[in-house]
Amino acid sequence: MTESQSEVVMEIKELGISYITKQGKVRAAEDVSFKIHYGEFVGLSGESGCGKTTTALAVMHLLPKEGIIEGGEIFFKGRNILEYTDDEVLEYLWRDVSMIFQGAMNALNPVHKVIDQMTTAIRIHEDVSEEEAMERSLELIDSVGIDVSRADGYPHEMSGGMKQRLMIALALVCHPALVIADEPTTALDVMVQAQILELLNQLRERTSLSLLLITHDLSVIAETCDNAIIMYAGRIAEMGTTKKIFSEPEHPYTMKLISSFPSVLTEKGIDFIPGNPPDLINPPSGCRYHERCDYVIDRCRHEVPPLEDEQGHRVACWRRHDI
Repeated sequence: MTESQSEVVMEIKELGISYITKQGKVRAAEDVSFKIHYGEFVGLSGESGCGKTTTALAVMHLLPKEGIIEGGEIFFKGRNILEYTDDEVLEYLWRDVSMIFQGAMNALNPVHKVIDQMTTAIRIHEDVSEEEAMERSLELIDSVGIDVSRADGYPHEMSGGMKQRLMIALALVCHPALVIADEPTTALDVMVQAQILELLNQLRERTSLSLLLITHDLSVIAETCDNAIIMYAGRIAEMGTTKKIFSEPEHPYTMKLISSFPSVLTEKGIDFIPGNPPDLINPPSGCRYHERCDYVIDRCRHEVPPLEDEQGHRVACWRRHDI
């Protein structure tokens, strides 16, 4: 990385988030800590309900009313965003950090034209003319593979894949330092998916864009991200460089995730993880993965393993060096 890229754009420290429900308190995220540097792409993966999107929504100040931040800090360029005033939050969103939402079908305003939504976002945050905002918006629409003639249309006139690409363009329109992409390629075919990932890489080269990529598709992380974070049941199980995670995983859960993904390089069948994720209203004691782990020992059932760092590779497992 260059000197400017080595700086930390966002740091999350010991973040804890719960949802208050009629059934009880859901511990959606506990002790989540990681950093994102300028120009760095970080992949965040794990089963549904592990806390990926919850963490992202906290960064965006978009947790639902049932969501409560019970501890921790989120720093953007050295300042804790959880202490922002309402006016500061409005300035921060889209100008500093933006999000590509998973539900692209519902993310765009149905009663406003696409181009109006993009130019409005620019002019709210920047003192530019309508012509300049229009030009920038059309350039981004073209860059995500949509004919600029469609910019004057409404979201309901677009296909699902087009809405997804327009959401990506909208997230990039104010040149934020960090983009959070929640399953950004879900509705896209493989060719368009490749174009979008290439676009993000080009923006990184030109602007030092940082990306937090939330996805179930491990191949996208392997192809795109510098570092990877694997979450399980609200906690980080393993994190490190993408190369290390995929070539030498050390947490049993990470091993199972990777082996359950089909590969064209081997004839070995895909693996699977038995059972279901734990109930986060009444999570199991000790390591939350122990009920499904092939390597469980008695200590795993009673003691929570710390996320230990060895040469930049962090793993929360008592049997890290035994398997």
